[in-house]
Amino acid sequence: MIDRIDRSILRRLQHDGRMTATALASEVGLTVAPCHRRLRELESSGVIRGYRADIDPAKVGLGFEALVFVTLKDRQSLGPFETEVVRIPRISEALRLFGEPDFLLKVIAEDLPSYQRFYDEVLVGLPGVEKLNSTIVMKNLKGAGGLPL
Repeated sequence: MIDRIDRSILRRLQHDGRMTATALASEVGLTVAPCHRRLRELESSGVIRGYRADIDPAKVGLGFEALVFVTLKDRQSLGPFETEVVRIPRISEALRLFGEPDFLLKVIAEDLPSYQRFYDEVLVGLPGVEKLNSTIVMKNLKGAGGLPL
């Protein structure tokens, strides 16, 4: 069960995942040892799934984003489609939806021509695809932020 202190730890780590255990303990009102124990428990139980750097896509030459709505031909394609999508790095997010369309994919690319090549060479060939509909992201106002803990 996640209590008030665990939520406080998680809130702070969402903001700064590189925070030291000492600084984290101080901010949540614990000494280092109990804070460290709670942190390890949150990690081992899977509440904390990992740590990573938040990289500006444009500064590494990946400033183009498209949202792709995917409708599959049949339900037998779900497993193969999901397996394939998960292994493709250029697809940065994949959400299965209720109703139509079946999926929403967030695709990252260098520019429009590279996205078009990816669309033509990869997306249309995914298992079971019946229909693709792309929308180009004009501006990302709020990226994948933390949970409202």
